[in-house]
Amino acid sequence: MSVNSLLRCTIRLERAHVSTHLVQQRALSGADAVNALRPFYFAVHPDFFGQYPREREVNENSLKRLNGYLENLQKPGSGSVQPMKLTFYVRDTKDGSDVPPDVLTSGFRSVSFTLHTNNVLSTVMNVLKSCSLPMEHMKGLKASAESKHPAEAGTSVPFYRPIKWDKSYYAFTGLRDPEQELQQAKRVEPTLNLWLRNNEPEATKRHSASLPRREELHRLKKELSHKFDLADIRWQRSWGVAHRCCQLQSLSRLSQQNPEALINLQGHTVVFADQSGMNASGHVMLGTMDVHYQWTKLFERLPSYRSLQQHTEWLKERISLLLGGTQVVHVEKLGPVQLIAEHYSTLNTFHKSLLPARLRLHPRSLQGLTMMLENDSSSPRLHEMGHFIIPTNCDPPKLQAFLQSHAPKARQHTQRKNQLEAEEEAVMKLCLRSLSLRTLSKEPSVSSSQMILCCKRLVEQRSPLMQGFHVCVSHFYSVMQDGDLCVPWDWKS
Repeated sequence: MSVNSLLRCTIRLERAHVSTHLVQQRALSGADAVNALRPFYFAVHPDFFGQYPREREVNENSLKRLNGYLENLQKPGSGSVQPMKLTFYVRDTKDGSDVPPDVLTSGFRSVSFTLHTNNVLSTVMNVLKSCSLPMEHMKGLKASAESKHPAEAGTSVPFYRPIKWDKSYYAFTGLRDPEQELQQAKRVEPTLNLWLRNNEPEATKRHSASLPRREELHRLKKELSHKFDLADIRWQRSWGVAHRCCQLQSLSRLSQQNPEALINLQGHTVVFADQSGMNASGHVMLGTMDVHYQWTKLFERLPSYRSLQQHTEWLKERISLLLGGTQVVHVEKLGPVQLIAEHYSTLNTFHKSLLPARLRLHPRSLQGLTMMLENDSSSPRLHEMGHFIIPTNCDPPKLQAFLQSHAPKARQHTQRKNQLEAEEEAVMKLCLRSLSLRTLSKEPSVSSSQMILCCKRLVEQRSPLMQGFHVCVSHFYSVMQDGDLCVPWDWKS
């Protein structure tokens, strides 16, 4: 037998063993994968990061990409998939005595890893191992996955060990070295220019197709704002242009059929959201899944909502007087949406707890500081952006001591935040003008310091391929359905 014949025979045998091995590992179903990843979901689910919007946004995006990766692996005839780098913020679910050294003071740690597996079972184990989560339950899942093959019942799983060829083997046969490809996948990530060259044609095509819808969106927004004297029209989520047009067209039809119903909207900011009502900021939320009848009922109740909003403002003033000038704020981007009734209840409960305490604070000793209230039993803490996060059931004497001891640091954080926001605004304007972008925005999970660094590098590089696009700075590359570009803030040059 010649050398070439021997090599071809060996390759066929190796591929046969690989196929058998992959069939066994692919036997892990989607339901099994969900069960196996329960410890992981419990540690990273966005619902547990309500007070940390940046980390919540990162986990939401990474979970979507991980689910897509798993779905691709389960498609019939799926071969190898492209390596994917993921970042998660993992909550500490262990006892305090066994906290990893990399856990942040906020109670979670950042974990980044690259998925380069080509079957569900290995992917699940890779995720659990990368996040230092328990894997004992995987033994039972492996056994159940193998038991789903009746043809293999009663027989032992054949021993499999991949052949590790010498480098000269790949040079002689012309085949690709899997180890070398794996190392390259880990090291090489697309540079910004390379990604733009590969995706600019598709982005241009999508953007051109979206232009009529964008013009219609602009016309409807201007027409409704002028007709009903609206302060603004916004959207809670990053819906596409077509979706936003449909929502404005629906409101426009209602205004034509029943113009009297929208009179109470004058002066308000309208937000298309997941539910209807008025939020803590006094904005009118229109649920995108609600019908005109529900919107009309909301408009009829707006006078009572405005009265409730006035009561919340009065409570904020009273609380500020009791706490040395500290202002209660509610910033939507820093937490989940809160309805005005819930916000009023929170303020009222907190105000009643302060009244009998008779705190000894100078009326202006904490002037210029801000605080957010939350309905849980946690301890008061200082956010990195300079505002206090105070539980409504906080003991008043302890609260006074906390505010007074942390006031200097809070002022430093607030001053630093204001400086960063001013610098961020200036560098975004420079970037917008230098690159001739249509718009430049960022996801809430991108901090001001990250955005500043990203914009400065974009201005230095001045890529002509970005000219005329809507750009959003995020944590990953993507071409959106309307041709908008998402680029990671830490893009490679």
